Amino acid sequence: MLDKRVLRIVNSDGLHELTAFLRCPLLPRFIGSNQLVSSSLLDVAATAELLAQRGVRDLYEDCEGVSIIEHDRVEFPSFPYEWSPEMLHAAGKLTLDLAENLVEEGWGLKDASPYNVLFRGPDPIFVDLLSFERRNPHDPRWIPLAQFTRTFLLPLLVNKYFGLGLAQQLTTHRDGIEPDAVYRLAGPIQKYLPPFLSLVSMPTWLTPSENMRSIYQKRAYNDAEKATFVFRRVLRSARRHLDALVPSTTRESRWSDYAEESNYSPHYQPIKRDLVRDILCAHKPKRVLDIGCNTGGFSILAAEQGATVIAIDSDPVVIGKLWRRAATDKLDILPLVVDVTRPSASIGWRNRECPSFLDRARDEFDLVLMLGVIHHLLVTDRIPLSQIIALAAELTTSLLVIEFVAPDDQMFGSITRGREDLYRDLTRNAFDKACSVHFEVLDCKRVDQTSRWLYLMRKKETVIECLETQQ
Repeated sequence: MLDKRVLRIVNSDGLHELTAFLRCPLLPRFIGSNQLVSSSLLDVAATAELLAQRGVRDLYEDCEGVSIIEHDRVEFPSFPYEWSPEMLHAAGKLTLDLAENLVEEGWGLKDASPYNVLFRGPDPIFVDLLSFERRNPHDPRWIPLAQFTRTFLLPLLVNKYFGLGLAQQLTTHRDGIEPDAVYRLAGPIQKYLPPFLSLVSMPTWLTPSENMRSIYQKRAYNDAEKATFVFRRVLRSARRHLDALVPSTTRESRWSDYAEESNYSPHYQPIKRDLVRDILCAHKPKRVLDIGCNTGGFSILAAEQGATVIAIDSDPVVIGKLWRRAATDKLDILPLVVDVTRPSASIGWRNRECPSFLDRARDEFDLVLMLGVIHHLLVTDRIPLSQIIALAAELTTSLLVIEFVAPDDQMFGSITRGREDLYRDLTRNAFDKACSVHFEVLDCKRVDQTSRWLYLMRKKETVIECLETQQ
């Protein structure tokens, strides 16, 4: 990334394959259907202009570059450990769709990692053009099958049968889960049942050396038609396994019905929605971050008003529900499994491969929503109020819509569990004072006859100037 441009250095080994693939007849269709990111090789003048920068030139020489390709930018990159299982499944389906469609054109994929995929709103898009290579028509193997199994199929299987989230699996295992690790989780009978038998047990029973040798040993049929037939069967088998691991639409969690369940009056939720809708209509934000989005009612309001929305929640079940709704209704919402109190850290080589969530989100939004969330941050996660407001000021370039929940609120009381005295000083005056360091209040309205107040605030210019100076 350079000045918000996505550039990739290409060496001599990759250039020939890349230029050939850019002439592939299927490429315009893939790009037009938003399955593949649009890309172009820079001309000599544009390349020379970039190489005039010392840092770019040094990296270009280290990589033995011969050309530079520029990719269309995906505005907010996300990573597999931030996805719901539904999103990983969709990324796997896209990978197989591309692999199958390329067969007749003589092309294939050299790898099958979810890191080749990003999301634009709820839609997966393949972003690694250097993953495409010419396929030997006499070779029946799909070399990336083992990687596809480790990074797509087994994480989905472990999530479905054992309840382990994708972050628990993929944060520390970039190249996925090995079959023998899943084998140790499976019960004695389960090991002999599908899909465990073919995906887990048989690969584990084979010795590693035999298994690896059989997968990667070169094979060629004299009959190219026969080889292609076998190759397609391999892809169809991978798709059957993927289809068998589609996440259930009936999954429930502690928070999946939270938005519908309320002991307040029947007017509470409609009044709150109307207040938020009025703000969105009046200010027309272009980019919105919804923190603690639950099933995304307010994210949907923002998207319906034309905003691009990033919606985060720590519960993968509610994120999965929101993703399905956004995908079905074509809403510009990217839902992510992110706990704002423990957001995704920078990981990978030298902590630079995958930037942290906060690094990607800072100053990216002109409106941040924090609705029904600060009392959870205060009580459950013990985050000081001043720090919550400071974080909001880092994330928004302009507006904050935040809900103040007083300690006498019934939900506040249910999570304090007898520790009410710790929050006796949390009054509206104290809340106003904490917010005044970074924001000015534009409007404040009580939500129905409750102890909840909805604030609209604008970040102070002095805070903006201070943050710009620090950057």
